[in-house]
Amino acid sequence: MARTPARTRTLLALAAFFLVVIAAPSQAAAKPTTYENPLRIQVPGDGLVESCADPSVIHSRTPGDDSWYAYCTTDPLNDDDRNADGSFRFRLIPILRSIDLVRWTYVGDAFASRPAWVRDDAGLWAPDIAYVDGKYHLYYTAPDTDLPGGGSAIGVGVSSSPSGPFTDSGGPVVEPSARWTFDPDFVEVGDVKYLFYGSYFGGISARQLTTDGLRSIPATQTQIAIPNRYEGAHVVKRDGFFYLFGSATDCCRGPLTGYSVFVGRSQHVLGPYADKDGQSLLQGRVGGTPVLSMNGNRWVGPGHNTVFTDEAGQWWTLYHAVDRTDPYFDGAVGFTKRPLLLDPITWVDGWPDVRGGLWASNTPQPGPVTEPGEKSGHEPPLARDARVGQPVPELSDEFDSATLAPRWTWVREPAPATYGLTGSAFRFDTQAADLFVDSNSASVLLERAPKHDYVVETRIRLNLPPEGCCFNYVQAGLVLYGGDDNFLKLAHVSIWETRQTEWAKELAPVPAGYPRYGNTVVGAPGEWTTLRVVGCRGTGGREDTYRAHTRRDGGIWVRGGVWTHSLADERIGLVSMGGSGFIAEFDYVRVYRAHGCSQAIKNG
Repeated sequence: MARTPARTRTLLALAAFFLVVIAAPSQAAAKPTTYENPLRIQVPGDGLVESCADPSVIHSRTPGDDSWYAYCTTDPLNDDDRNADGSFRFRLIPILRSIDLVRWTYVGDAFASRPAWVRDDAGLWAPDIAYVDGKYHLYYTAPDTDLPGGGSAIGVGVSSSPSGPFTDSGGPVVEPSARWTFDPDFVEVGDVKYLFYGSYFGGISARQLTTDGLRSIPATQTQIAIPNRYEGAHVVKRDGFFYLFGSATDCCRGPLTGYSVFVGRSQHVLGPYADKDGQSLLQGRVGGTPVLSMNGNRWVGPGHNTVFTDEAGQWWTLYHAVDRTDPYFDGAVGFTKRPLLLDPITWVDGWPDVRGGLWASNTPQPGPVTEPGEKSGHEPPLARDARVGQPVPELSDEFDSATLAPRWTWVREPAPATYGLTGSAFRFDTQAADLFVDSNSASVLLERAPKHDYVVETRIRLNLPPEGCCFNYVQAGLVLYGGDDNFLKLAHVSIWETRQTEWAKELAPVPAGYPRYGNTVVGAPGEWTTLRVVGCRGTGGREDTYRAHTRRDGGIWVRGGVWTHSLADERIGLVSMGGSGFIAEFDYVRVYRAHGCSQAIKNG
């Protein structure tokens, strides 16, 4: 989902639109056998498309046209896409065309001007393309409208061609309300049409559409996912299950973007959807199995994906991500650039994972099959993570003694009555304090971290109620601490209606305007939750990498994303903060050697 509203009208006339389509260079010769991210998108005579957020894709259904078309959220095409006054030219849903899913060409914008009911400074976000009863329907988010009360809504444009132009239906498909009405996804089951939509404020819902697909039926609205966890819903069906892909956290924090994709499945299109661990996407301890997150290479914030199959039946996903070495449009720090990426999906025991858990690729990969009869060159890989090795006894603590071991030290020691050993756990009352950017008032219990590759693990109970609002942002968990402004944190945290495990990174100093804090999330917490971080030391100029894992008692290990960091004088720590009135119990802290880090880093 885009978060930057358009600042100017697109001046592309229809005649120019058709000229671009006609002038698009042929892609038929010398079909490539490999591709490399980001995908190369040619602007005829004018450089490359450098940002294509929230992509949607369709294989043309028009006789004589065997092309694929992709649609992007409103943004400039590249750093040089500007008006005469130097301001960025915001395109009203750029359209891309390809015959091989690897080489793409920009062919114009879906709309020459904003629909009359959309505010004249609003973008058109998160397009979703569908072929509906012989026409192409392009659903989109209008983040600001001129409708009574304003607010966000979902519209639809209709065209007889996937390259447009699209004619708006004249009003919203889903009207504004007291929620974020974002991110449409069209789904048809039998003769019933549905629209999934929503974002953090309000969650994800679904409605039936009218038979023409141009309006929704409010009385049919069904809640699909709890608020404050997911956006960018995308639903596909495979082998008797519907799979709901959704993206979580912030799409647009430059090099600290932790946006990631998760999945749940159901035998019914309207759910309930649950993850691989059996956790519902509707419950407070919200479920969702990671499908795509950071892996330690240059790509961060991979998300808002679309899923499809090629001619050989191989599943693929198009998505956007952020290049942490080039995160912003030139001269616009804070305006995150989100190029278009492509990678295959591996299915294991009925669950999808991008590149078998390797996630975003950064080297040449076998391309999709776009000619009938061809065989796929894709061999499903499986990620090889670092493994838990021998214990490091001098850094492990079962918390079964009368007093803390002398190796533990405090940053800002709390009042003695607020912490202590119970004989079987370390009790640490939550504090009305924090460890966040310039708010560094929380106590941190520390011991040294190994210099070698290692695994650190703690099992924690935080007595937050499993459901209900809000307790923001009460949390407890594990930190890898290089100072108050340089750390990683894996914690059970309350976020409005939800309970999640946050995997966060903070650093300083940073260039002016750059963020200092970014986060992703991992698996659903339980009454007791085991938090694990695998730290792999970089060699040969590589960065240190850290991967998070979580497991609720009685559940499975959930593998999360990778942050890189440079933590001078690195230490292992425990925190319990974000608000008073609750108690965290740490069953133990265990440290092990890690084996196989060199292979795990190579995978990234």
